[in-house]
Amino acid sequence: MSLLWTSQDMVEAMDGRPLGMLPEGVTGISIDSRSVSEGDAFFAIKGDRFDGHDFASVAVANGASLLVVSEAKLPALGRVTSPMIVVNDVLAALEDLGRAARARSEARIVAVTGSVGKTSSKEMLRHALEGSGEVHASVASFNNHWGVPLTLGRMPQSAAFGVFEIGMNHPDEIRPLVKMVRPHVAIITTIAAAHLGNFKNLGEIAAAKAEIMEGLDAGGHVLLNRDNEKFAWLKKRAGELGIKNVHSFGENAKSGYRLLNCELEPDGSTITARVGGNDLAVRIGAPGRHLVQNALAVLGAVHLLGADLDKAVHALAGISAEKGRGARHRLALDHGGSFLLIDESYNANPVSMRAALEMLRDTPVGPGGRRIAVLGDMLEMGAFSERVHRDLAAPVREAKVDLLCLAGPEMQALRTAVGSEIETVHRDDADALAGHLATVIQDGDVVMIKSSLGIGFGRIVKAFLDKYRAVSDSSTQE
Repeated sequence: MSLLWTSQDMVEAMDGRPLGMLPEGVTGISIDSRSVSEGDAFFAIKGDRFDGHDFASVAVANGASLLVVSEAKLPALGRVTSPMIVVNDVLAALEDLGRAARARSEARIVAVTGSVGKTSSKEMLRHALEGSGEVHASVASFNNHWGVPLTLGRMPQSAAFGVFEIGMNHPDEIRPLVKMVRPHVAIITTIAAAHLGNFKNLGEIAAAKAEIMEGLDAGGHVLLNRDNEKFAWLKKRAGELGIKNVHSFGENAKSGYRLLNCELEPDGSTITARVGGNDLAVRIGAPGRHLVQNALAVLGAVHLLGADLDKAVHALAGISAEKGRGARHRLALDHGGSFLLIDESYNANPVSMRAALEMLRDTPVGPGGRRIAVLGDMLEMGAFSERVHRDLAAPVREAKVDLLCLAGPEMQALRTAVGSEIETVHRDDADALAGHLATVIQDGDVVMIKSSLGIGFGRIVKAFLDKYRAVSDSSTQE
């Protein structure tokens, strides 16, 4: 396997002190001792709950060939004899390595942020660009102060494209990260009421997301959602920053990358999009109107990067919804029949909750089946929490929900707002709700599960996948 970094290049990039006989180089980088692969460099980062230095010996046992450790922690590592690069601050060293990775790379770089759709857009970009060259993209949602430099540090020098997700829940978080990434194309998927508890209003959220434009590479491009109410402000902010290449996507007639027609189907969408003056017929392999908007941004980025559009269109037909973000499972009931489980358990805010409910509405039920919405609290809503939970009543009605299953204290507001119009149950937590659901699911039901990650609705999904046998279904992504 080819080396990702030589040890000498790492020492120079991080201004580190070599200790012991360093290997020629490393084939990967890890910050988790449990997932270290043979030949990796293990960075002993100190996090909120754990200190990587405490797991250095575990990393070595799992195959790490090199440790990056703090000078201050060196005395406590007396029994660890593996080769090390000693630095003042391990996270700062990882950031330095990330900058070095960006400096040596000739890849075309895309960075994505937004209140909703960051990860799905990043994954769509990964697939869309693969036909045009080697793609390096962040795994999972590695979009924060350690995830971004880690993803940069892992970028091979041979990559033709780099795709980065950058997130935030406070101001001034995106700014330092995007200045490491220095994208050629920056996408803001949308501005919505996510992390609203940390901001006074939508304008402050827009300002925080607009930080992604501050790290744009010279001559780079910005892609903005023209259908979003903050488009005009974002475009003005781009002008203030001296950015000349500002583009838009959306259904709006003035959009540079425009949606002309859209047919939503249970297993995906078929759209016509105008890209670079040409009308393209595009099949999107996963369902949901929100993914249509993301696909427009992806097609715009592919066009701006000069990648192969035909291959990108072909790739979009093959995407599938991911775990926690719309993945579908057809599950067999013990007494016969089956039901469809839609896993939206990864996260939730008012916009993504509405999108998930729309997807539930558009999913056909079986004969005698029901639409069951299993909803948990949306976190980080602050003083707005009661209102945004109460306001879900209208989308629930529009989704033609037959049974509403709720958990968490904030969802009491939705329960009150719905009243007796819809059959509703409320339980204190995810585990109690999972037990109840197992007693009420019937043949033909469609069950959609969504909450903020911290509410733990992923446990409901896991309980169902453990309990029920998966069966094939042409309308699902297994």
